[in-house]
Amino acid sequence: MRLMTLLLTLGLLWPVGPPPPEILRGWQPPAGPYGPGHRGVDLAAPPGSFVTAPAAGAVSFAGPVGGRGVLTLTFPGTGAPPLRTTFSPVTPLVRAGTRVAAGTPVARVAPGTHCPESCLHWGLLRGETYLNPLLLIRRASSRLLPVGGGLGPTVRPGSR
Repeated sequence: MRLMTLLLTLGLLWPVGPPPPEILRGWQPPAGPYGPGHRGVDLAAPPGSFVTAPAAGAVSFAGPVGGRGVLTLTFPGTGAPPLRTTFSPVTPLVRAGTRVAAGTPVARVAPGTHCPESCLHWGLLRGETYLNPLLLIRRASSRLLPVGGGLGPTVRPGSR
């Protein structure tokens, strides 16, 4: 299965919300394995907000990394190596090895210093390769409107 098709069929839910959260910082892939970049997205979320599984998976890690709480979900059936998504800073609500359905609360957003305001950092990996986690989200299709925002000119009877 091609990666894009796989990602589009996986995604159902934002990990925080509803409504969909504000994206405070987007994904900026590094030029190389040790280069600068932002290997995920930062979603606005107040401390204590529930973090839910965006798709069915298994908790492969739940604990501290570098002084921050981290939770990792692995999505079975997504290829070799399977896709993994990470969340930080969080307080995990489930243990490693737990299988979860999409929408299951898996953590709470913890206070942290990752963002100027409270946020959830959300990452996506296949093996050691970072991907844009927003590919997991199904979004409504866009519709372009004319400049001015209207639906087009209004013609009134007798106005010509």
